[in-house]
Amino acid sequence: MKILAGNSNRPLAEAISAKLDLPLVKANIRRFSDNEIFVEILENVRGEDVFVIQSTSFPANDHLMELLIITDALRRSSARRITAVMPYFGYARQDRRTGSRTPISAKLVANLITHAGVNRVLTLDLHAGQIQGFFDIPVDNLFAGPVFSKDIKETLGGRNLTVVSPDIGGVVRARAIAKRVDADLAIIDKRREAAGVSEVMNVIGDIKGQDCILIDDIVDSAGTLCNAAVALMDQGAKSVSAYVTHGVLSGGAVARVAASPMEKLVITDSIQPTKEMRVAPNLVPLSVAPLMAEAMTRISEETSVSSLFD
Repeated sequence: MKILAGNSNRPLAEAISAKLDLPLVKANIRRFSDNEIFVEILENVRGEDVFVIQSTSFPANDHLMELLIITDALRRSSARRITAVMPYFGYARQDRRTGSRTPISAKLVANLITHAGVNRVLTLDLHAGQIQGFFDIPVDNLFAGPVFSKDIKETLGGRNLTVVSPDIGGVVRARAIAKRVDADLAIIDKRREAAGVSEVMNVIGDIKGQDCILIDDIVDSAGTLCNAAVALMDQGAKSVSAYVTHGVLSGGAVARVAASPMEKLVITDSIQPTKEMRVAPNLVPLSVAPLMAEAMTRISEETSVSSLFD
């Protein structure tokens, strides 16, 4: 088993490497003067089980292309099996046609990864579960729920908790965490007028006097999350916190979160945080390195990954 890190999230790769007590494979991954990507593997990987850690976060296209070229270099170096470890799977929100002349980009990315020579994909909280079916190779989709549940019990234990889904689509995810922390469940009913713009319409459930925890998989512009926090406080919630797997936080999202009534927004390190995110007063990082490391070990040893979530 060998681990190779791309440039998208080096700190997470190093944390996984430390957890497994395995050094990262030496590789030269750089750009030519015209920004073309060049990859050279600097040690023998013939017959090895290689895990490539690379989130396709911003800049998504560069990091995706880097993953494809690394895969090609490994395949031509006779690696036995190549597993793409993608803590954040970019383009996952384009999982269906939203108009008559629009692409299904998540399927295209799946095809690119497969044809490049990846044998298996390991990812975390896919935005849409059906993306697993876009691949003709095995896909292990991990869940951040157990990591979130543990942190909620340690930091918010003893409060009157209600887990809240910010939209109908996230109810299954929120219900699973509510069950783990023995909390009630509420749902935000919202109407989306345009991409990136959401309007909270109603809160389904009794949240008066409750410490609410919003659960979601991706926070991008943070509009939905901040509007939901305001709606919950207006309905009489005692406090609002949020746990989100992938902190995209583009544009003015960090400032929007800082100005919101949220006590804290907990995000995993599936995407490398920017300097602005690291100094934000109510943004709290939570590492998924132990979870990813354990899943990688189980894949390498051909043992059950699903039992991680029993």
